[in-house]
Amino acid sequence: MRHFDLCVIGSGPGGQKAAIQSAKLGKRVCVVERAEAVGGVAVHTGTIPSKALREVILHVGGYASVAPRVKDFQAAGREATLRMLANAYQTVIQNETEIVRGDLDRNEIAVVTGTARFHDAHALEVVSPLTSEFVTADAFVIAVGSTPARPAQIAFDEQTLITTDELFELGYHPHSMVIVGGGVIGTEYASMLAALGIHVTLIEARTRLLEFVDAELIEALQYHLRQIGVTLRLGEKVAAIRTVPAPPGTRAATGVFAEVALESGKTVHADCLMYCVGRQGATETLNLSAIGLQADARGRLTVNEHYQTAVPHVYAVGDVIGFPALASTSMEQGRVAACHIFGAPCDAMMALLPYGIYSVPEISMVGKTEEQLTRDGIAYETGVAQYREIARGQLLGDETGMLKLLIAPESHAILGVHAIGTGATELIHIGQAVLALGGTAEYFVDAVFNYPTLAECYRVAALNGLNKLLGE
Repeated sequence: MRHFDLCVIGSGPGGQKAAIQSAKLGKRVCVVERAEAVGGVAVHTGTIPSKALREVILHVGGYASVAPRVKDFQAAGREATLRMLANAYQTVIQNETEIVRGDLDRNEIAVVTGTARFHDAHALEVVSPLTSEFVTADAFVIAVGSTPARPAQIAFDEQTLITTDELFELGYHPHSMVIVGGGVIGTEYASMLAALGIHVTLIEARTRLLEFVDAELIEALQYHLRQIGVTLRLGEKVAAIRTVPAPPGTRAATGVFAEVALESGKTVHADCLMYCVGRQGATETLNLSAIGLQADARGRLTVNEHYQTAVPHVYAVGDVIGFPALASTSMEQGRVAACHIFGAPCDAMMALLPYGIYSVPEISMVGKTEEQLTRDGIAYETGVAQYREIARGQLLGDETGMLKLLIAPESHAILGVHAIGTGATELIHIGQAVLALGGTAEYFVDAVFNYPTLAECYRVAALNGLNKLLGE
């Protein structure tokens, strides 16, 4: 039986950073990972594969800008199975896995392979196909991530009715697909698959996509999705999901159709249906009752501001604690948790987390939205720069991108930054830095940016906002 100062369950982004931060503090650390390869969902089935698939699709589709040339792609007859496309980025996944393993090795972090199960408050039983062992620790960080929700009433079959986990294993090229759920994952995949020439229908129970994102950006995104052929069924609730035989003469890749009955009475058919409504915290095998913890109905754990559960020496980070469930936020949560466990100082900036949505076009934001400021009674002015006004936007062929600043009328402080278009997830970090340092719109006016770059959007947007405030 080995004893550690900290045992981290899960080797995804949150678990990695919790383990490495603790090792840097001179602590003896182990990571328990049930898969043979480290990296977690982020490296193997989630963040990296989905973003790599996006890059492959953009290249294979011959994109010169945010606007996809779907007709050119189809005319060239370049239909490939999603499995074939996935093979194009296996090197990326292998490299990321090696990087994670190397980081753990360099920091002398022990990796224990197997499924973790709490035996008591300070002991885990780790079971693998060939052996089992007990690991004890003074503290634990649960970073087990999440899995796609799979409602019992849906007969998932890995070919016609699938979740995101099965998407990369499809052995055929679907001509049409229904995606149920217009959250971040559903929206990203809808835009990617439509860019590949697949006829996508996106069903969402809410009346707009991504309610936490700036409304103007979502209006633009929904317009773009429709332009690339996505059918949006917003405000529609699903009554039933099943498979039905494909009518004679129809083009069905597997001989059956996915059928979605909506509460409104509409029926939608497609070659394939991908269910993207929520994810479940992967806590079912942890035997949490042995330490006095209980997950909610979606397998999630409740934590305080230090990521501490109701059991003081047990912490939880990442997808298993719910929103925002991003790789970037999980990393920071892991670092903060480790610092709190061992009493190390930690200046976290959790109030200024950037959000990146890798749709086509991509979206990013940091700080407040217009809706939040209006709800809180905070005055603001907007400053907007359109990519088509910027030389770099013209060079990229992106005439639809946009950057928006939210500016305080009196102090001219930056309250929020929102972007849609090429490079939005990179561009946002300039605004994040100025927000964190308490900068004003005048900074962007006075600063010199490389030319031509998309960073010039900040100057144009700042001038636009200040001119409004001055009545010019």
